[in-house]
Amino acid sequence: MKVQSIESHEQAQVTLEGARDTKMRTLIGPDDGATNFHMRHFEIAPGGCTPHHSHNYEHEIVVLSGQGVAMSEEGERPFKTGDVIFVPANERHQLVNRSGRRLEVICLVPALEP
Repeated sequence: MKVQSIESHEQAQVTLEGARDTKMRTLIGPDDGATNFHMRHFEIAPGGCTPHHSHNYEHEIVVLSGQGVAMSEEGERPFKTGDVIFVPANERHQLVNRSGRRLEVICLVPALEP
């Protein structure tokens, strides 16, 4: 069993094209022996965003703090602390922080992530 704080995990800048002022930590992943899911923590600075992208797997997001807009094929969907977001496989999506404070989310993806 693993019990650690979020802050004890190494944080790295997201360098994918289209990402801006976004950092990520892998909280649970292959190094932990996770074979079904990987858990990631994202911090998006005010004015920052994740890349506008799609992939062939679903993922689930819980908003720990802050607020933003989820961009999808259906348009903009505002979200805030305590909300959950489901992104189906192959749907183009992006998280944008238009607020004046840091946005933090937890994201779950399948362990078979490319």
